Order: sequence, then C-alpha cells, then structure tokens
Amino acid sequence: MDGKTFRGFRNTVTLVLVTFLAACADGSVRIPISSEAQSREFPDVSVIPLTADNIAGFAATTLPAQTTVLPKSGKWTYRIGDGDLLNITVFDHTELATSTAEKPGAAASAVLVQADGTFFYPFVGKVRAAGLTAEEIRTALTERLTTYFPDPQVAVQIVEFNAQSIVVAGEVGAPRSVALSTKPLQLLEAINAAGGLTPLADTAHVTVQRGGTVYDVNLRAFLSEGLANNNPVLMAGDIVTVRRQVAQEAYIMGSVKSPSIVNLAVDPITLTQALARQGGLDEVRADARGVFVFRQAGARTTVYQLDVSSPGGWLIGNRFMLMSGDVIYVTRSPLSKWNDTISRLLPSVSAGKSVATTAR
Repeated sequence: MDGKTFRGFRNTVTLVLVTFLAACADGSVRIPISSEAQSREFPDVSVIPLTADNIAGFAATTLPAQTTVLPKSGKWTYRIGDGDLLNITVFDHTELATSTAEKPGAAASAVLVQADGTFFYPFVGKVRAAGLTAEEIRTALTERLTTYFPDPQVAVQIVEFNAQSIVVAGEVGAPRSVALSTKPLQLLEAINAAGGLTPLADTAHVTVQRGGTVYDVNLRAFLSEGLANNNPVLMAGDIVTVRRQVAQEAYIMGSVKSPSIVNLAVDPITLTQALARQGGLDEVRADARGVFVFRQAGARTTVYQLDVSSPGGWLIGNRFMLMSGDVIYVTRSPLSKWNDTISRLLPSVSAGKSVATTAR
C-alpha cells in the first residue's frame, strides 16, 4: 500500500471510528464505554475490555511447524544425459587421445553426449550413455576395450553438467534454470543459486512441482527451527516457485507518535509490540485508557478495549495477538481536546485585543 492509498484508507477508517467513539457532543469518549448504550446505538458492534481474566483467550498458540509431504528422493545419483560433456581417460594408450592429456602417458578424450543419448569412442564406436552413471559407463568401456587392449585402465569424469536441471521462479533475485550435478542439490541451495530470496518472498509457502503434483514446503521452518525435511533434495525436472507474501496488515491510527501500517506477514505481533514499534502513544494527546482494536467479522465488528494507564495494561497487551485487517485506534484525552480548543481560540482573542487597543 503506497502513501496516498494509506492516507485515503486512514481518513475513511478514522471517519468510522470517530462516529463510533463520539459519545459526547465534544467528541470525548467516556471510558469505560457503557455496553448498554453501545448495544443500543451500534447493535452490530461488541465491545470487549481486555483484562487479566480474559486475555488468555487472545494469546498466541504455538503450533508445531508443518513437515513437507514432498516424497523423499532417497540417495541422489546423477544420471548422464544429452548435452553432458565427459572426459574419458585411458592410461598408457595415447593413440586413443582426442584431446590433450593431463598426465604423461594418459589418453584423454572429451566427448559430448548427443541428442540420442550416445557418444562415439575410438575402437568401440557408439556408446550408450543416457540414464547411466559415470561409473557404469567406465565399466562398459573397460569391457569393450578389453577386446583391443589388455587390462585397460579407464577413468570417466563429467566435466559439464547440462542434461539434468531444475527451475527456480517467483520471488528470487534471478529466476533461472539450475543445473544438477553429482552433488545433491537441496531447496535452499537452489534458491541461493537463483539469486536468493527477495524481501517479498514468503518462505512459509514455497512450492515444488514434481511429476504433475504441487507440494507445499515450509522453508521458514527449516530456517528458523532446523526442520531438515523442509529443505528437501530436488530431482531433475522439479519446478520451485517462491511465492510473494500475501498482504497481512494491521493499521495504527489516532493519538500515536507514528500512525502507520504494521506488517504481520513475517512474524506474529502483539498489540504492545505494534504500538512500541511506532513510538508508542502520544504522551500529550493520548488517553491511555482508550486503546481500541477494531476487528471485522462479516457484518459484525468487535472492539477490544485496553487500558494502558498502568504497566499491567501493557503486559496484557503483549499477549493480545493482532490479526490481518485489525485497526488500532488510540483516543485523545479530554485535556488534549481542551488544549486544542484554547490554542485555536487564543490567536482570535489576541487579534481582537489588538484591534480594540488600536481603536482606543
């Protein structure tokens, strides 16, 4: 929400709140609010004072983090495919070299696995590679070269991984395809390879699409609680999507030092925390007895009233969890209203005196 939108929202909500809170002709609020008068004037509104006796019903409940249901892939094994580049070395047989040998007496050949999943090798001809591991190709080449050379010593190494990859999209720095290798690639590593998380990333709702099924992964539970299953090993063809945070906001208005929006998407926040983060109450204008939280549920509105004129009230507020859409409004004190009235009248009175003096 940009500044202009927020100001419009604030003006609209303030109008509604002032209508509700204007219990007297001068706009002051009688605290505690009479439930009888309130129900008569606003039948769809309920006012609930927050006290030490009832605050337990509004406190946070700690739930265990959800473990991802993404099927475990078991032990990771890289399977060679088209586009992979292999380095094949046959020791003591330089006649097989198709590229510069790294060691004296060794024949090194760099071969590219073709689209049909095969590559060509001297004396052997076409060799099937797709779906095999480097060790399985080494065994196959050794058996076939034995026909031409006694006890050939063969080594096969993958020098470029191009056949298997995953895709990382959504709220990451650089959405891209990430190549897999012989080392298992876990979810967090893949996200880091794609530029890391953006500030808008919702780590609690990352999805992995595998084989036509989309799985939800709570990566936040791994980051904050070390839940290992929530940082799974990825498989070829997986599509990782980091979702954008859904707006979860509360709004602080009235006699506070810094009216603003409170972001609830990252961490749960209590009423006391929200007010403290915005600088607290305006000590000159605020009525500490009149901290209200407006919460809409369908056609009904519940108004929670908190008295923070003593430290005990702040402790109670620190157990009241805010919800998305809550509007916190701090009323002005009667003294503040009186002072404002005087400050508006004094310039007029002074001007009148000046005119009268001049006339004399």
